[in-house]
Amino acid sequence: MSKTGAMDLASGLGGKIEKSDVLSAVDKYEKYHVCHGGEEEDRKSDYSDMVNKYYDLVTSFYEFGWGESFHFAHRWKGESLKESIKRHEHFLALQLGVKPGQKVLDVGCGIGGPLREFARFSSTSVTGLNNNEYQISRGKELNRIAGVDKTCDFVKAEIEIGDGLPDIRLTTKCLEALKQAGFEVVWEKDLAVDSPVPWYLPLDKSHFSLSSFRLTAVGRFMTKNMVKALEFVGLAPKGSQRVQDFLEKAAEGLVEGGKKEIFTPMYFFLARKPE
Repeated sequence: MSKTGAMDLASGLGGKIEKSDVLSAVDKYEKYHVCHGGEEEDRKSDYSDMVNKYYDLVTSFYEFGWGESFHFAHRWKGESLKESIKRHEHFLALQLGVKPGQKVLDVGCGIGGPLREFARFSSTSVTGLNNNEYQISRGKELNRIAGVDKTCDFVKAEIEIGDGLPDIRLTTKCLEALKQAGFEVVWEKDLAVDSPVPWYLPLDKSHFSLSSFRLTAVGRFMTKNMVKALEFVGLAPKGSQRVQDFLEKAAEGLVEGGKKEIFTPMYFFLARKPE
């Protein structure tokens, strides 16, 4: 079960970073980016530090606002965000054709929402690969609560630079990389193209939804002021408001990128090693 209360959010802010060091971590993370004078080469050379700081700082916010599964999904009209995310995870299991008892690897697994749903749906054992210690510890706790700690686990390891997202790639480059690595691409598609509900709608401030209230303009305004109050009284570490601020900018950028169709978080491919 995801953390849902204000105190849960406050206690998780900063992840494994010492609460007294959150503000300096925010400073260092922001300096990786161009708008704060950062250079792309620095992001690439220090991608592990950049990514770990990011997820230490934002994971509690993600879980508070989005839930345990940090991804978007193809969505039908009349379908809630939560329902679409769960259906997408079932879709992945069906596409892989896994059978009960088989072992599955989830690379870049977050706190394990998808792997838990995948394991329960397909009766498989899933190992999540992650390079962030806080997300792994949180994921293990959620595995125990969900009762899947005997079949689902996590491994801490560095993930390739491309997964650290110092920049992004064209979908055609993704296909080229798969083929160069020796994979046969069975099929591929941007699942956002024919989604009846735009993937970015939950983050669009002009949209209101009771089922995703915390993502709406009103919900985000309330969260912002709640974090401000928690930081003021010392229950949330200094720098928490700035984390919320750069997440707000990220949300606005995602919406604009989605509307202009220059970015997709839903590029799907099924590939296999030739026999």
